[in-house]
Amino acid sequence: MYKKYYCLSFLIFSFSLLVTRSAFAQVATLSKGDAAPVFNAQASLAGSAFDFSLKAALAKGSVVIYFYPSAYTGGCDAEAHAFAELSDKFAAAGATIIGVSADDIQRLNTFSSDPNYCAGKFAVASDADGKIAASYGLTMGAAKLGIKDVRGMDLNHGFIPRTTFVIGKDGKIVAVFSSTADHISPTDHVDKALAIVKGL
Repeated sequence: MYKKYYCLSFLIFSFSLLVTRSAFAQVATLSKGDAAPVFNAQASLAGSAFDFSLKAALAKGSVVIYFYPSAYTGGCDAEAHAFAELSDKFAAAGATIIGVSADDIQRLNTFSSDPNYCAGKFAVASDADGKIAASYGLTMGAAKLGIKDVRGMDLNHGFIPRTTFVIGKDGKIVAVFSSTADHISPTDHVDKALAIVKGL
């Protein structure tokens, strides 16, 4: 009887350890050299919605995926404007830019066409449920009541941590950096990403 109890306890402990390790692996941010999870998402370019495919983008060259908290908020607006200003240089380096946030597609249609921000220069994708972010090891925070954007409109979605991934044409992550871990400003993400894609 004691042996059976011991074996059962050991099996439960082993299973718990396996689950814990698996959960930890899922939340660890991906690193340089890891394969970038491919995804499809509803996105907007210059105010028009379309289906973005990372696989299709990689067939053309490198891809800069930048996750950001929300459209129409200070740092995110500055970052989008900087990407738009340098979009020709990214294109010359053979790189596609795709911004990803939890904003719904209606907000992104406006944001993507806004001349002060994306200005129709690159696409932004909606990750409303945070699944794309999670596949890259990023945890979306819960929505908080009472937060408004720069236009005075309520923000009713969670925020994804500001993190940039540079993906090589082979689908491998070349670089990853975040405002939290690397203490860099939103516009520094743009400059750093451009320097990297120019060197690929």
